[in-house]
Amino acid sequence: MSEIAKFISGFKRFQKDYFCADSTVFENLKEEQKPRALLIGCSDARVDPAILTCCAPGELFVVRNVANLVPPCENDGGHHGVSAAVEFAVRSLEVEHIIVLGHCSCGGIKALLREGGGGRSGAFIDAWMDIAAKAREKVLAELSGRAPQVQERACEQASILISLENLLSFPWVRERVEAGRLYLHGWYFDFESGELFSYLPETKAFELLVPRCP
Repeated sequence: MSEIAKFISGFKRFQKDYFCADSTVFENLKEEQKPRALLIGCSDARVDPAILTCCAPGELFVVRNVANLVPPCENDGGHHGVSAAVEFAVRSLEVEHIIVLGHCSCGGIKALLREGGGGRSGAFIDAWMDIAAKAREKVLAELSGRAPQVQERACEQASILISLENLLSFPWVRERVEAGRLYLHGWYFDFESGELFSYLPETKAFELLVPRCP
């Protein structure tokens, strides 16, 4: 129960900061939220979007899942949590930016590369990671024989591009992107170095956006 006590203590600090010391934050958020960006991140406990971006409540609309994946648009009547969140962020909240945030040492990508959906990770994880199957195929074809760490990093970054591609399969996303009303970003966080990279279509590579501490 020590962890639960820690969480409760943390909530009390949050309460003090946002409800006692500064009551205007949630006073203004009572009726509605107006985030300008949607961030699709990984469920990994080391990569918390609000902490990484130092956002206050109400500033960032966040969706987190295993390996920060976005499935393609599928109108099959199934339960599509990520697609529903993207739809709400884009069509109702009218966000101006969508950031897909990947990271190093991603467990989902490790499972995809090592097991390839072979059923050892778990039925739900295997099916979910199949979204990034093309990234695995590309890496194993182009980087065959390279060190596992090299393959993992390449696959982590390639899966970000797949998510960006899948976002454009939603007609209301593509329409807004083409009209210049919505911007898509692919970010990669290396928590071993503390650096942040951003994908640049011009160079077709992830370029350093924020360097390590001096």
